[in-house]
Amino acid sequence: MQEALAQVRAEFACEYDLIIAGRRMKSAEKLISRNPSAPDEIVGVHQRATPEQARQAIESAFRHFPTWSRTPAEQRARMLLKAASIIRRRKMEFNAWLIFEAGKTWPEAEADVSEAIDFCEYYAREMLRLAGPHPMVQFTGERDELLYLPLGVGVIIAPWNFPLAILVGMTTAALVTGNTVVIKPSSDTPTIAAKFAEVLEEAGFPEGSFSLITGSGAAIGDLLVEHPRTRFVCFTGSKQVGLRINELAARTPPGQIWIKRVIAEMGGKDAIIVDREADLERAVEGVLVSAYGYQGQKCSACSRAIVDEA
Repeated sequence: MQEALAQVRAEFACEYDLIIAGRRMKSAEKLISRNPSAPDEIVGVHQRATPEQARQAIESAFRHFPTWSRTPAEQRARMLLKAASIIRRRKMEFNAWLIFEAGKTWPEAEADVSEAIDFCEYYAREMLRLAGPHPMVQFTGERDELLYLPLGVGVIIAPWNFPLAILVGMTTAALVTGNTVVIKPSSDTPTIAAKFAEVLEEAGFPEGSFSLITGSGAAIGDLLVEHPRTRFVCFTGSKQVGLRINELAARTPPGQIWIKRVIAEMGGKDAIIVDREADLERAVEGVLVSAYGYQGQKCSACSRAIVDEA
């Protein structure tokens, strides 16, 4: 653990570029990521993408979609399994990045990274299961089968509180199913996203299958959602922003020939039910850990306890 923390600390204040179809790009304005537990420490220096760079990312993803979508599903799944292996190999390093940039404790960071690995392996295996044609009820004179087809360009808007697990889950589900993606991480945790982009490149995901855009949501968020080439949006974050995304995605700007799809995971009102047969000491511990773990800064935090009166 100490070795990983020292290794990551040695990389503090490094500058990271935008990645648009495999090309590294800079911008005039920078985004500074700081250690929330020690704000004087600069974790990473990132680019504030301009609207024009955001448009380039969407257009590039659109151009590369036909090639990536026709890449055999088995090949895409192998890349994702390799990504899982790379994250597992670098687990201690990713734990350290989560501690420094997201303010997690070591056990919380470990859980975040482990979930990211699980997402990679789960979606890879599900892709193998779903890849071929699936039989349906046959009717006379027909040959009926079900095929799953990629949609197009997806915009991935990830949160700061689970900056690896949720980012990885949304991104890899879209990629392995043959969609191209534009990744927009939280401005609070862009370094973790940059490290995940390194994993995708090492795993063999080709140029154009993904782009990484950092910057403020106010500057480029609406543009990414509204762009007529955007086919779907995966978002995790606040109710306010999620409703804004739904509103923008419901519009059909000139040149758009589809209805955009939105997956929005927003706030929750999570309950723990304690029935008459429960171990009360363990129940109380579970409520406390759920409600106050990571300072309660998560949509899955317990906010209600429903207790049997008996």
